[in-house]
Amino acid sequence: MSQTSSIAVERPRTRSKVGFLLIAARILLGLIFAYAAYAKLHFNGAWHLRDYYFFFAMSIDSYRMLPLVIVQWMARILPWLELGLGALLVIGVGVRWAGLVVIALLAVFMIALAHAALGGLEIHCGCFGTGSVKPGRELMLDGVLLALALAVTVGGFLSHRAGKSQA
Repeated sequence: MSQTSSIAVERPRTRSKVGFLLIAARILLGLIFAYAAYAKLHFNGAWHLRDYYFFFAMSIDSYRMLPLVIVQWMARILPWLELGLGALLVIGVGVRWAGLVVIALLAVFMIALAHAALGGLEIHCGCFGTGSVKPGRELMLDGVLLALALAVTVGGFLSHRAGKSQA
């Protein structure tokens, strides 16, 4: 009689927990960016696809940091960039590169928010459309989002590297 013994090979649980947390962080970050875009395009109970940039440009211009031409360009592009990055993060496509762009955007946002907070500007930052809070509070939120974005991006690069080494 021959006895067969089964050997169970288990992955380390910590690795799967970290992977789950990174996926959850990636989806959360993507949803937050998608919501930020939505809040700029849909407010006061209606879609503002033709004039959203006018209202958003006023928020950007209130920071008193950029020439009007750049303000108008940013107001037209930024909501769509946020929406695209959010979608990429939620579906998990191009996570490494979307994460890098998100990190860069958050760094720029934090510089602008710090400028407003240190300058004592009493403005609504425009981060989440017309319902945004004061720059100091938004700066704290962006710090948390930056930590999430760093974790997601590093995790994306490490998992990509691990996938290549196993192949």
